[in-house]
Amino acid sequence: MSAQVHALKAVSSRAAAPKAAAGFFEPVPFKVYTQRDLDRIEQLSQLSPEQRFEMKVVSSVLPFRVNQYVIDELIDWSNVPADPIFQLTFPQRGMLAPQHYARIAELVRSEAPKDVLEGAIAEVRHALNPHPADQMQMNMPLDEHGKPLDGMQHKYRETVLFFPSQGQTCHSYCTFCFRWAQFVGDKELRIASSEANALHDYLRKHTELTDLLVTGGDPMVMRTRHLRDYLEPLLRPEFDHIQTIRIGTKALTFWPHRFLGAEDADDLMRLLTQLVEAGKHVAIMAHYNHWKELDTEVAQAAVRRVRATGAVIRAQGPLIAHINDDPAVWAKLWKMEVKLGLVPYYMFVERDTGARNYFEVPLARAWEIYQQAIQQVSGLARTARGPSMSASPGKVEIQGVTEIAGEKVFVLRFIQGRNPDWVQRPFFAKYDEEATWLDQLVPAFGETKWFWQDEYDAIREDRLAAA
Repeated sequence: MSAQVHALKAVSSRAAAPKAAAGFFEPVPFKVYTQRDLDRIEQLSQLSPEQRFEMKVVSSVLPFRVNQYVIDELIDWSNVPADPIFQLTFPQRGMLAPQHYARIAELVRSEAPKDVLEGAIAEVRHALNPHPADQMQMNMPLDEHGKPLDGMQHKYRETVLFFPSQGQTCHSYCTFCFRWAQFVGDKELRIASSEANALHDYLRKHTELTDLLVTGGDPMVMRTRHLRDYLEPLLRPEFDHIQTIRIGTKALTFWPHRFLGAEDADDLMRLLTQLVEAGKHVAIMAHYNHWKELDTEVAQAAVRRVRATGAVIRAQGPLIAHINDDPAVWAKLWKMEVKLGLVPYYMFVERDTGARNYFEVPLARAWEIYQQAIQQVSGLARTARGPSMSASPGKVEIQGVTEIAGEKVFVLRFIQGRNPDWVQRPFFAKYDEEATWLDQLVPAFGETKWFWQDEYDAIREDRLAAA
């Protein structure tokens, strides 16, 4: 056990004290690898030349970024390629459709001209549904002139999402990420804003809003001073209607040192404490995909330090093949979260974008995994909702499979909807053991459309016309 880990354990109860933190949590260099650095990752030398070539091909299309902490602390290299964290961070051939892989591989092998290769890569990316659920057209709020406001989404009445431009990367990339298009360098696919004033103006005018979600990318990659510029003004009286500040992050998994020995970690703790003490509910929306991500002492120390500010950590993640499609994995994850003081929040269905064909799990199996996992935990862990599809009409939860009037059906409900009146109203779809997303389901009992279909179609038509 390293001296640093001993130090982390020794001061865990005092981790929230900003004046002491810098001395106890020594800085650790952040070392990152991208697609051009694959040959520099020593551990990959144990793979065959063909496997390494496949990684180069796939990472030409889908973004790749991993740091030394993930490589050294989270991946079991004796279990590669099956190790779940390896699957979570390193590209695999199956993440591209066979025809897409063959096309890009041939161009790479033949050392095709740069413009030819880049053109082919762009075509493949656009075939991967880079912005699912019409999020570019349907979710962006409009200004007083009817023009979309960059870097924001307002899909549900109470909540607005903000994508700060300084947070449009991550400490490592998830191979399944539904926001992969944010990271490939195509400005047409990117959602981002550096305009704090635009955010504040929108929040000031929309007093129906209660929740701000700062997301990305990962807002925790940015310096605390930038995060402070966005959040500290919300303590003024004109923003009293903003009751909850959510920050979506994977940093507690991929770079827990961000909260411990980083240069401005103490300032981050002060900011979170300041927001909490001013009466805001601060929720760290942490993304966890496997219990191994919580199983290091550094990760647990980071959790303790964040919780000591008064912020609540809510844990969510998608159900994904090759990584966590096992009830035992989810049950152990939820138990560990509760033990560490985290609140299990969502089990998502893998989004219909990117490498979905590699990672998706049929809805029927997803519900079985959720049911079998939730049966193994206490009531404190049953706050985890799911399996939930973040589809264009709203967040649709699979509540179960049953038989009604001789017909086997999925029981569904909206957890969130574009019209709040849709929420908590059960509806039914014909059972389909192969379906993996809402658009593959059809209404049960001979119905020709969903109860919400006409209203949603009208909303969609209006928004697409405005966009």
